[in-house]
Amino acid sequence: MNVFVWQIHGSYLNTLVQSFAGAQYRFYLPTKLGKPEGYGGRGPTYSWSPETVEVPAEEVRDLNLDLVVYQTEKNFFEDARDVLTSEQRALPAIYLEHNTPQGHINEMVHPIDDPGVLLVHVTHFNDLFWDCRKTPTRVIDHAVIPSIPEGSYTGELDRGVSLVNDMPRRKRVVGGDVFQRASEEVPLDLFGFNSKEVIGGFGDLPQAEIHERMRAYRFYFNPIRYTSLPLSVLEAMEIGLPVVALATTELVTVIQDGQNGFIDTNVDNLVRRMRRLLSDPVKARRIGEAGRRTIRERFGLERFVADWEAAFAEALKLREVEPCASR
Repeated sequence: MNVFVWQIHGSYLNTLVQSFAGAQYRFYLPTKLGKPEGYGGRGPTYSWSPETVEVPAEEVRDLNLDLVVYQTEKNFFEDARDVLTSEQRALPAIYLEHNTPQGHINEMVHPIDDPGVLLVHVTHFNDLFWDCRKTPTRVIDHAVIPSIPEGSYTGELDRGVSLVNDMPRRKRVVGGDVFQRASEEVPLDLFGFNSKEVIGGFGDLPQAEIHERMRAYRFYFNPIRYTSLPLSVLEAMEIGLPVVALATTELVTVIQDGQNGFIDTNVDNLVRRMRRLLSDPVKARRIGEAGRRTIRERFGLERFVADWEAAFAEALKLREVEPCASR
């Protein structure tokens, strides 16, 4: 199957294509000079499968495609007309929605309203809160590719660590103020795009290097207020770091407070939990090991691949009974 997809949410996309490495799937990523959003191709901070192929945007119309994956409104309403033929726009399609809905609760209407397109949500929270109207939906939980051998968490640094992209611009939604508040009480470091602009920030490093460095930290702190389930949190749990996080959105279905991590909406309580982990490395390791078991049980690659194969099959069947509206 030849799948066309814009390069959006690189960490998730990298997990997807690597999960299908060696299988009968080829993923085409468009490129443009200057690498505007969606056209960055195989980004340098991730490993990509051999079946992930870059193609100049002006050559996309010559591809023999089977399915198109959209990930943003711009992909669906603008980019498609820019790079795809009318025949390619009529192909089976999946809209992969990464984001939580924004706005007032009664106005959370998804922009896609098409019974011939499969809308894939990455969390049940998103599926619950988005009003998707006539568009059929399916939820596919994240998956985590093991990056560090089991037992390699050391936790010798008496510090916590966070991984948040573009905190200076995204501010409250990603908990920039929460991170600052907590960092005044306990030692915290920060990785991620534009993180050097924040006190304690180390910048955007290659994924493998970040994971290697993270294993030495005592715990992982997720300050994000409102987002889909952050893949970085799951990756930290897979490494074996105990996670301290705000009890919001889908994360409350993953972390059981005091058992495989700590969650709360009271930041003072979270700071107390961080201090406890700093003073008790044995407890930190025990909580981290429980979190790692959670990842292996719920976010494994085998389940992820099976879910995506089912989604691809459903999208093909939908197009058979619901011809594409003129786009």
